[in-house]
Amino acid sequence: MKRRIAFFHFDGTVTIKDTLLELIKYQKGNFLLCLGFLINAPYLVAYKLKIIRNSTAKQKVLRFFFNRMPLSSFQLKCDEFASDKLPSLIRPKALQEIKKLQGIGAEVVIISASAKNWLLTWADELNVKLIATMLEVKNEKLTGMIDGENCHGEEKVKRIKAAYDLSEYDEIYCYGDSPGDKPMLALGTYSFYKPFR
Repeated sequence: MKRRIAFFHFDGTVTIKDTLLELIKYQKGNFLLCLGFLINAPYLVAYKLKIIRNSTAKQKVLRFFFNRMPLSSFQLKCDEFASDKLPSLIRPKALQEIKKLQGIGAEVVIISASAKNWLLTWADELNVKLIATMLEVKNEKLTGMIDGENCHGEEKVKRIKAAYDLSEYDEIYCYGDSPGDKPMLALGTYSFYKPFR
């Protein structure tokens, strides 16, 4: 029997929108979302111009919204977001593909630069594995920093190879929608770019 594994990039591939922005809106409201992005606009522009790294811009945003927030409060809001909001952001065709692959016995792994905190409940309910960015916590509070590396670009490949011996699989399916997914897509025996639009 063939061993199969499938890796799905999350934001934009499985979802219709970036979930970090939606999570901030859910937890902080539209006004603070707009204010935070206005204040952090120079960093976001610098990232778009490739002057600073993705992780640097992301941490500026995370620090603005979540620095010193108790982990327990943050996680509670993340769990609520996963139940209340996340299902409406999932692309129906992506969900169909995940279930189809599970039906033929494939292991399904969500791999995301978004934080584990707001994806794990959804992943558990769908019975899929999760590889995601981790947020730094000190004294039971968020620092607004990333713990380790942002799970983006080549880091996705490192995380996949650390978790799985790909030589043990006969078929590897990879799904992505951005230039940052291309290193991961190169791992696949079957790779799909922007497949659910």
